[in-house]
Amino acid sequence: MTEKIIGFIGLGNMGAPMASNLSKNSHSLICYDTIDTNKKSPSNAIIADSIEQVVKSASIVFLCLPDGSVVLDVVDRILSVPDRCVEIVVDNTTAGVSEAKEAWERLNKENIKYADAPVSGGVSGAKAGTLAMMVAASQELYTEIEPLLLSMAKNARNVGDQPGQGMAMKLLNNFLSGMAMAASSEAVAFGVAQGLKPEKVIEMVNLSTGRNTTTEDKFPKRILTETFDSGFATNLMAKDLKLYVKSAKDSSAPSFLSEKLLSGVWSKMLDKWPDSDFTKIYPFIKKYGK
Repeated sequence: MTEKIIGFIGLGNMGAPMASNLSKNSHSLICYDTIDTNKKSPSNAIIADSIEQVVKSASIVFLCLPDGSVVLDVVDRILSVPDRCVEIVVDNTTAGVSEAKEAWERLNKENIKYADAPVSGGVSGAKAGTLAMMVAASQELYTEIEPLLLSMAKNARNVGDQPGQGMAMKLLNNFLSGMAMAASSEAVAFGVAQGLKPEKVIEMVNLSTGRNTTTEDKFPKRILTETFDSGFATNLMAKDLKLYVKSAKDSSAPSFLSEKLLSGVWSKMLDKWPDSDFTKIYPFIKKYGK
């Protein structure tokens, strides 16, 4: 890639370490966040005092924002700057499929390329640069931005060329993750009720066909240790499942299991334990799942 200034907007729990990894492998990086940009930015980054400063300087801008509505607000602010330099927007936010399509449509009208590229792997993956990144972009655009993506997410993949397909991939992944967390927790609770030790349940499941990332990673590292420190909040799981259900309904896809999972488990946990890490699903199911 030719020498370019890269912009990064949104330096939260995921965005800050992603920007840090990007700064190690990219050219000049300019960063902005609504809170404490100076503290959250990589040490070698240019500190912007506004979104407008970023888009006047950077030809490629990454977004890592709370939700799709914020993305659309930022897109409108980008488009409101007459002397902007932005040619490409890469959206690492987890949003709805329809919101990604809307962002693409608004930017495309002004000849700005857009790729929705949400990530999976949590804060630890963001820090280590080992994230999975689900990218929806033309092959030409993906080839252009791939070196930047790989500096943040070694498992970046181009999953499709239609706007919203990256978001769809992320939402279906989180639906599966949320289902595995709930089902595995209920299964372990059942085993304990039969007098089995939870660590023995996990050991045998991981040697059998029921194994999944919850039993292989979350239970031994976060749940049985009672640290509950995955860095992924219950409110984020509930948010992603709501987006999944809405996106499924919008496309007339099946949503029976996801609706039951959302209303029967994660919404209830969010209501009772609003500030919890999502790995607390196991004690929650033991207490309230009867």
